[in-house]
Order: sequence, then C-alpha cells, then structure tokens
Amino acid sequence: MAKNYAFIGLFGSGKTEVAINWALELKKEDEKVAIIDGDIISPYFRTRDVAEELEKMGLVTVYPKGALRNADLPIITGGAIGYLSNQDYKTVLDVGGEENGVVVLGYLKPYLGDAEISMVVNIARPFSSTVDGIISAYEQLRRVVGIKVDYLINNANLSYETTSDLIARGEEMLAKVSELIDIPVKFTVIPDFINEDGKKFKYPIFKIKRFMRMEI
Repeated sequence: MAKNYAFIGLFGSGKTEVAINWALELKKEDEKVAIIDGDIISPYFRTRDVAEELEKMGLVTVYPKGALRNADLPIITGGAIGYLSNQDYKTVLDVGGEENGVVVLGYLKPYLGDAEISMVVNIARPFSSTVDGIISAYEQLRRVVGIKVDYLINNANLSYETTSDLIARGEEMLAKVSELIDIPVKFTVIPDFINEDGKKFKYPIFKIKRFMRMEI
C-alpha cells in the first residue's frame, strides 16, 4: 500500500471530494493522515474550505494559513514537503485542475516517493464527456508533469442530481478509455445519497460523503 496518494483531474471532476473521502478512508487504518490542499488555480471548492471540519475528524490539513488562506495565489506551503516525506504519515494530495494546476505535482515530484497517482473523471463535464476527450485530458496532464498515472476513477456526477444511470454510463465510457490507454479503473464513486436500486456496477464501489457546499 502506498504512503502518498495524489488525485488529479479537470476542473469539475470532483477530485477534492474524492481526495477528502480517501483521506478519511485511510484514517480508519492509520492514526496519522494528512491531506494537502495543492489547488493553486481555483478559489472555489478547496480542501481548506472545510479544514476545521476535517481536523475534528482527525485529519491534519495542510494549506497556507492566516492571511494567505483565501489568497488567490499559487502558493504551496512548505509543510506539504514535510508530510510527503514523513514516513509516519499517510498523505493525500488534492491537486488543482488543468495544466496550470497540475504543475504542483512536478514541483513536488522529488518528494512523492511511492505515490499512487489517480485521475478522477466526471463524464458530465464538457471536456471529459467523450472517450477522446478523456484521453486528450489524460495526455495533457501527464505530459505537463511527466508522472505515470496509476489509476482512473469514475466520478460521473451532477452534484445532488446524480443518478445511478449516469454513474453506470461513466463506467461504460471509462472501461473503453482504460482499454485504450492501458490504465486500470480503481473504483466507481457513489455519493451516500444515491439509492443503488440493486444496480450492478462494473467496478468496486467507493461511497463518499459530500463536503463541498454549493451556495444557492
């Protein structure tokens, strides 16, 4: 089992939710788990936005503190390197989307060690709604940082309008992508409010709780 885990994907893929829930999953087996907010691109839906809640659940949250917390600046705190290197901690890295965001992985590459890198895919987003689009995004992100992607993750969703049928369609599309680029699918994400209605899914299921809140 890896010590470090990184989640990448296009904007809107839901990688932050997946990263948070994966950190909490690790916490069931390991006392020391840290999650790094490595999103230097989007000021919305970041791990730091729910940091206090996660800390109450036993996670160590790593992000710029104080006046820099809400700064729209490309800042990675030095603590990120410390936790990635600390063998006592399992560490999860939530990386920003698109080319400009994923460069964080390149910067931290010397400290990633045996990191498991997963690409989160949401087929309900415009640039990842087709097999060709997903492969193009994968090639783009991989080229920027020069790091091998170990797994694909099916996170087909429309927030609270997600359905089992949409999730199943995500599996079908990701199965085709997986075959073409020879990267396995790690799991299918199922929000905790979804009633599976006896539906059989192709891949292992990873149930998640949503932490990001949308203002209405």
